[in-house]
Amino acid sequence: MTTAGRGLSRPVQHLMRARPHPKITALALLAAVIGLLCGCAARPAVILHPAGGAAVRVRVEVVNTPLARAQGLMYRRELAADAGMLFVFPHAGVQHFWMKNTLIALDMLFIDDSRRVVGIVANARPLSTRSVGPEVPCRYVLEVNGGFAAQHHIEVGATIEFVDVPAGAS
Repeated sequence: MTTAGRGLSRPVQHLMRARPHPKITALALLAAVIGLLCGCAARPAVILHPAGGAAVRVRVEVVNTPLARAQGLMYRRELAADAGMLFVFPHAGVQHFWMKNTLIALDMLFIDDSRRVVGIVANARPLSTRSVGPEVPCRYVLEVNGGFAAQHHIEVGATIEFVDVPAGAS
């Protein structure tokens, strides 16, 4: 017997030498994979803090490459009420968006480096090729369902908090 087991009862010593049963190990691994697939893992989100209103959490898809930003929410037929897309740009600048090939009305919240809303385009019209956005620099744009900003009292000046947003996106 090794010194590690000295002073322990026989059942405890037995457990220390026992190897996990392969079926139990496989089940534990399967449970972990199912947990990840079911969304039990941390998902990126933003929490919007309107001045004088209740904070609201939005699950986000983070897009931070030129190709992903160009695709955005095009061709999507729906967006969950608590979901959105967070566009991340490498540097702050004036950003304009259009709704070409976007099938749902969206609110666009333009957010600066300090994570403060600096502009809002409400209920952007689906399929429009008109370029919209404020003439102020921003680093992030959050797209949510049309009417979301009004429903949750989000106005210019509201602050944004990132939760589990990948490094390099903040």
